[in-house]
Amino acid sequence: MYDYLDICGVVVAIVVVLVSYLKWKFSYWKRAGLPIINPTIPFGDSKQLILGRYSLGQQFEDFYKIFTSRGLKHGGVHVGIKPFYVPVDPELIKHVLQIDFQHFVNHGTFIDEANDPLSAHLFSLEDAKWRNMRVKLTPTFTSGKMKMMFQTLVQCGVGMKELMDASAKNRIPIDIKDILCRYTTDAIGSIAFGLECNSLKDPNSVFRKYGKRVFEMDMRSQIKTLLQFALPHQVLKVFKFKQNKPDVEEFFMKAVKDTVEFREKNNVYRKDFMHLLIQLKNRGAVTDDGKVLNEEGRSEEKALTMNELTAQAFIFFLAGFETSSTTMTFALYEIARHPDIQEKLRQEINGMFEKHDDQLTYDGIMELTYMDKVLNETLRKYPPFPMILRKCSRDYTIPDTQITLKKGVNVGIPILGLHNDPKYYPNPEKFDPERFSEENKRSRPAFTWLPFGEGPRLCIGLRFAVLQSKIGLVTLLKNYKIKLSPKTRVPLTLHKKGFIIMAEGGVWLDVEKINNNVK
Repeated sequence: MYDYLDICGVVVAIVVVLVSYLKWKFSYWKRAGLPIINPTIPFGDSKQLILGRYSLGQQFEDFYKIFTSRGLKHGGVHVGIKPFYVPVDPELIKHVLQIDFQHFVNHGTFIDEANDPLSAHLFSLEDAKWRNMRVKLTPTFTSGKMKMMFQTLVQCGVGMKELMDASAKNRIPIDIKDILCRYTTDAIGSIAFGLECNSLKDPNSVFRKYGKRVFEMDMRSQIKTLLQFALPHQVLKVFKFKQNKPDVEEFFMKAVKDTVEFREKNNVYRKDFMHLLIQLKNRGAVTDDGKVLNEEGRSEEKALTMNELTAQAFIFFLAGFETSSTTMTFALYEIARHPDIQEKLRQEINGMFEKHDDQLTYDGIMELTYMDKVLNETLRKYPPFPMILRKCSRDYTIPDTQITLKKGVNVGIPILGLHNDPKYYPNPEKFDPERFSEENKRSRPAFTWLPFGEGPRLCIGLRFAVLQSKIGLVTLLKNYKIKLSPKTRVPLTLHKKGFIIMAEGGVWLDVEKINNNVK
């Protein structure tokens, strides 16, 4: 009897201590003097996220709406027990991303170069390592390098036409996200790895398989994602936490190693991203002479290790195939719903071909200003990354307040909230490319459109993402009229799993081929 009472007493004592600890943790922002919502044990402010009712982007959009509805410029929330500072005023966001960037250099995402080498890519690197890598990689994303890769992107688009022709001929609805993922996999596989992936011909190709594996969100993957947000990274490192699946890591590490060794051994030159990375590894800088080694054929002091090179190729592959295919999918969903927009786009495309002798050229793509508006509006409604993460790297006093953010505090900037705020975008559910006319852009505050981030950590691959998306859309709209298939859910429901915005059930299109003589 006494043993039973002793056990009950210990359990009660543990519960009391735990509850007291959580109450103290959840009072962090109140003690700091920042507006709060109403954190509850054990979820903090993220009950909807933890129970799987919201995606991360939707959860932070909800925070945005709560704070702005109270007329506040910012607030403090808890995702699990981890505190997040949430600025909702564009001026405060500008301070975080640009003016006071030196206090918010890092994303605060998990990184463990030793046990999880693919995590050590540009997006996650911190402080001096990030700066050094950014300086090395910036020359690989100039307009000149985009021109160098242009024809490879165009050639990968040719394979899409065969699949679209079959759909049009047989009047079979097509899952456009699947087709676009296969197109971008082939394009990125060729440009980032120098390999023919053949995903458009074979939907089960190995690169397509492992590209999908990265974004598969089973229960284990969802828990791992939540742990990265809810637990200190020091704790994750103690348990040798790995965000990448073992088979994914093994595949990409081997694919890059084999490619690099073959090119170095045979001094192979290709106009692609891999060539530029190999130059950085062996020569310490990107050059235009097409060589991977120095004049004596020996490697100079390595600027990138093999693991660093692999991590950069890995993130370029993932960001390039998934975000571009997602953006094009949502663009085509809206274009299919708005025949007037579709026809206006097609007229612009046809005019571009007429001007450039029926050839798809880099200069011609750059002239598609209405398509720019369509893509910008798509990225407003469906930003692939719906929030921006930052971590305070040194104590910071919030402008016009006496409140200090302590070193190590996380910051979450709710992109979805900004993009759907009627104060900046009246009737935000409406798809209206003219929001991005020069006049309308000038009338909006800066830092209210952030699909690529902003400031010194602006997405380095922005040019490539836009170029790839434009080529894909030109290839499709020049040759086909599209309508939504009844298989598509209207309105779209967004996935509640993962970090990237995706549509539940996919986007299915009915396709009609246009007869024209332009290739």
